[in-house]
Amino acid sequence: MTTILDPTDEREPVARQTTPRPTDLRGVVGLLDISKPRGNVLLDELARLLTDHAPGLEVRRYKKPTFTKPCPDALRQQIRDECDFVVEGLAD
Repeated sequence: MTTILDPTDEREPVARQTTPRPTDLRGVVGLLDISKPRGNVLLDELARLLTDHAPGLEVRRYKKPTFTKPCPDALRQQIRDECDFVVEGLAD
């Protein structure tokens, strides 16, 4: 089991299991912009690279309302229901 540190206020780290890595990229990848400055620049380039090099992959974009709070539950559930993979873009 892997310990993942969450930047929110956890007094004790929560033990989480990581998802096994796929052997190829097919399906739907969600790119989550957390609304920090220039995060969209990173995700724009990542979307371009993914679509150029993984033709079996569909890219969907999502955006948090603000980086100062956790992702709203409804948005997390939407991403979970619509995507096979998620990349969260952090940038300044």
